[in-house]
Amino acid sequence: MKKFFALLLFAMLLAGSACAETVSLKIDGSQGKLAAVIQRPELNHGEKCRMVMLLHGFTGNKENRPLTDIADMLEAQGIASIRFDFNGHGQSEGAFENMTVLNEIEDAKKVFEFVKGLEYVESVSVAGHSQGGVVTSMLAGELGAENVKAVVLLAPAAVLRDDALRGSAFGVSYDAGNIPESVNIWGHKLGREYIITAQTLPIYETAEKFTGPVCLIHGTADRIVPYTYSLSYKRVYQNSELHLIDGADHGFRGFEEEAAKIATEFFVKH
Repeated sequence: MKKFFALLLFAMLLAGSACAETVSLKIDGSQGKLAAVIQRPELNHGEKCRMVMLLHGFTGNKENRPLTDIADMLEAQGIASIRFDFNGHGQSEGAFENMTVLNEIEDAKKVFEFVKGLEYVESVSVAGHSQGGVVTSMLAGELGAENVKAVVLLAPAAVLRDDALRGSAFGVSYDAGNIPESVNIWGHKLGREYIITAQTLPIYETAEKFTGPVCLIHGTADRIVPYTYSLSYKRVYQNSELHLIDGADHGFRGFEEEAAKIATEFFVKH
């Protein structure tokens, strides 16, 4: 009898996970193929679900927390997600030195078009961390609320424009009026085109065109992107909420689950 119940439990576990999928794939990006992962909840035949794009930050990748936490929590709530490496990052093609915020926006647009065309996707929302937050805000502003259902920005790095104008990047200084071909940042070569682009990037002007619901999440101990940049974002959005996590740094270390829970609950609501 015990053996029978053990086999029954094993069969139930297999049946419960059979339709949920985690799939690795390649998507055409602005500089070559982008490495991506889709997490899809269990769906009945013909059933549709919501999809959330998850965008990592500068020098990051698709396996960074809290993005992976958000993906797992979304799946548990019946919502699919796709996370991917931007060009020049992680397992994606392209050289980091050629990466700019604008070609990351193009990467994100190509991923958006891909998931929008999946037969089981009902709607698309977007979340981004740090530079991925800037890309998310500008992507949503360009595509509009008729295409993007909801937005979550985690420590959005709008400071990148101010840094480029000051001639500073993560503690490394350069001549903002005579930009070198590249600047070494954390073992990566930041290209001249990135800095030139960043100096004139219309971040808030583009972001404010999005009229859908927005959730801003920022740590009060963020020393890379002060939370005042989320306050600036809040002022330009018509429909937004701000969550400050006391003591959290830029990567939300030790607070990943809290940040992910806020993001997930927002997407479930909207």
